[in-house]
Amino acid sequence: MLVYFGRAVFVLYPVYLSGYLGFSVTGVLLCMVMVTWWKKNRQGKDTRIGTAIEFVDNESQVVHTELRSALQMASWVQFSEVEKVDWVNKVLGQAWPFFGMYMEKFLKENIQPTVRLSSPALKTFAFTKIHFGHIPPKIKGMKAYTHEVDQREVVLDLDISYLGDVDIDAVVKEPITAGIKGLKLTGMLRIILEPLIGVAPLVGGVTFFFIRRPTLDINWTGATNLLDSPAFSSLSEDAIMDIIASLMVLPNRMCVPLIDQVKVDQMRFPLPRGVVRVHLLEGRDLVAKDTYMMGLVKGKSDPYATLRVGNRHVKSKTIKENLYPKWNEVYEFVVHEAPGQELELELYDEDTDKDDFMGRFNLDFGEVKREKEMDTWFELEGVPHGEVRLKLQWFSLSTNPNLLAEVNQIGHAKNTSSDGLACAMLAVYLDSASNVPKNQDEINKQNKHKEGQLEKYDKRFTKRTTAPNSYVELSVASDVQKSKVVYSSKDPVWEEGFTFFVHSVKKQQLNVQIKEHEKKTLLGTLNLPLSRLLNVSNMALDQRFLLERSGANSQIKLKVTLRVLSVEKPPPKVIPQTPPLKEASQTNQGDQLAKPPPPVATSTPTLHASNANPAAHSSGTHSLSGSNGRYAATHRGSRTPSPRPASTSPKERRTQRRKRKRRKVWNSVSRAIRNHQGSFGEIHLTIRYTTLRNKLIIVVDSCRNLFPCSENGTDSYVRLYLLPDQSWRHRKKTHVKKRTVNPVFNEKFEFDVLLREVQTRRLDVSVKNNKMFYSRERKDIGMVQIDFADVDILKGVTQWYGHKEAMLHTLHQP
Repeated sequence: MLVYFGRAVFVLYPVYLSGYLGFSVTGVLLCMVMVTWWKKNRQGKDTRIGTAIEFVDNESQVVHTELRSALQMASWVQFSEVEKVDWVNKVLGQAWPFFGMYMEKFLKENIQPTVRLSSPALKTFAFTKIHFGHIPPKIKGMKAYTHEVDQREVVLDLDISYLGDVDIDAVVKEPITAGIKGLKLTGMLRIILEPLIGVAPLVGGVTFFFIRRPTLDINWTGATNLLDSPAFSSLSEDAIMDIIASLMVLPNRMCVPLIDQVKVDQMRFPLPRGVVRVHLLEGRDLVAKDTYMMGLVKGKSDPYATLRVGNRHVKSKTIKENLYPKWNEVYEFVVHEAPGQELELELYDEDTDKDDFMGRFNLDFGEVKREKEMDTWFELEGVPHGEVRLKLQWFSLSTNPNLLAEVNQIGHAKNTSSDGLACAMLAVYLDSASNVPKNQDEINKQNKHKEGQLEKYDKRFTKRTTAPNSYVELSVASDVQKSKVVYSSKDPVWEEGFTFFVHSVKKQQLNVQIKEHEKKTLLGTLNLPLSRLLNVSNMALDQRFLLERSGANSQIKLKVTLRVLSVEKPPPKVIPQTPPLKEASQTNQGDQLAKPPPPVATSTPTLHASNANPAAHSSGTHSLSGSNGRYAATHRGSRTPSPRPASTSPKERRTQRRKRKRRKVWNSVSRAIRNHQGSFGEIHLTIRYTTLRNKLIIVVDSCRNLFPCSENGTDSYVRLYLLPDQSWRHRKKTHVKKRTVNPVFNEKFEFDVLLREVQTRRLDVSVKNNKMFYSRERKDIGMVQIDFADVDILKGVTQWYGHKEAMLHTLHQP
């Protein structure tokens, strides 16, 4: 507040002075306009010159970035891994007419009967024209996985874009017609070639599916032109997308076996790769979406998160009026493909009318599988700022029942049975059923033994259909999943897979119910205790089961597999051994200050904080005097208190209490620093010299893994000196990044210095914790010095600095 008023007085005093001296107001305003125009023009000129110099210094990187945007490649395309496959597009163009012939036969022989059986109103449905046009799909890029997958398989990801001139007409019911004239389909198609074998054709089968739901845009014709209106088009296209998803979007797959030894069920529904447990912890620095006074006053937001993996979608709770929300919620997702399958997270601000978008990010589960466990802040995309903290754990699927016993014991000891976390996963492959009764009346008929009742039921059955329209409902506890509907069949074939999370193997069971489609009546049921799977080989059952409350010979064929969630330890990191630093001493005004102890070696250079004694900082020098001298002695371990005057005033006693409070806070942090084992953090700097402007440019990019000075993290900033200049006029500092141990600054500083002078100077970099409102102390987290004699500043350098690149310094208390 005082600074604000001081600036206001400084700005307004010349205006008052000009009026007091009798100058014209017009002249004052004209001078202000001229000064403002000059500053703005100068700033624009500096920006243009800086941009030109930036382009000269980083020409290859700028050209690379511009080429990527100009080529309009997909977001997942990386030039080092993705290849352009023009030869595949040529093959597709040559084979496209024959594909149209195959699709015409497929639609008339498979899709047309299915549509007719789906509803009585579509009994006369028929395709009258099928033409897939002359424009084939285009593959914009292909990525091959060979090292991240099993050795007996090859995985290909194809970015497909299809803008076709399709022309399909159909008769729904005379005289109603329907048709499609043109469609657009884009998505990522994965092709798996497995297993690789030693005889022709070298591949046992081909599996293909979309990892995520593709986007679809259809141009309707005929009576379906009504579907082009906004009220119906999304409904229709969503319905078609549901059909596509049920066929070839994870976990559903299209399979083509090439040899007889390959089982279709294993190709169509293989066991998942693993399970990922996602802890949605908190967010920070989110965008404020709620505004007041017609947007003049920025408020806060009511954020909630949505998480999607494949066809599973969950929503978190809403935190009211908070830009630093803490959810602390846990979700579990089955991962069928890693790498490839992604976690899609989006943040929204909850409103009464329409929720406002607050950012998104996608994370490939292949990275989680590689790291096993992650606890990271993820930056949100699509918004100016905002981050979300997630903790992710990878669980492999094990067949060892002893691991399940250990999980149960740990869960019982920690009372985790009620926390909703799973200990196992159940995979169910629903194959088919046989002799399914038409309805409940037929079941009752088979249970009756009186002849009079038999005649009664026989007369009723003659008016009914001969086969049921049935689907299956599977459930484990409160998790209920449904299969597709098979029409007019007493021996329905579903061939679908389902997964369930199991919280107690000994108490829970799998409930299977076959139901009639229209009336939802029960046609048969099966209850399978999960504890039965613990005593069988490979914890899997693949057989036919007799149905209860059904026909006498009604059976259902299932493959039920139980797997225990096993925690894998992260891969060990190689820690290079480095010789310890030699201890040295430093004399400052008669006090002997010890150098910091040798740092712990890590796999990457780290910026260490020291446990040495803090010293006062004045005019660029370190000194110890007065209470700071007593504090330094206390920090070194001396328990002898300093002499205290016999009588003190109340003001002096309050001052001493504040000093003791600050000393206590600093002692606790210093004690934590002394007891800390390992890295104190790293700082990422970019250093270069521009000969055109004779300036040394330092870019402070970010820090990582800083020492937390409080429970909420660290309020850190970076201070720079170009030694030997250490006065406040030569000091450069960044803005403060609050409550984080991984701050991102992205700030640039310039020093006006000649090239021959730079090579004789050193850069002093200090990472500090910002002072608190009740204390004037700033705690140093760590300091480094960079000697420019060892740096090629004309070429420039960008790297993480720590104990290998820079010299550690004693912490001080400014």
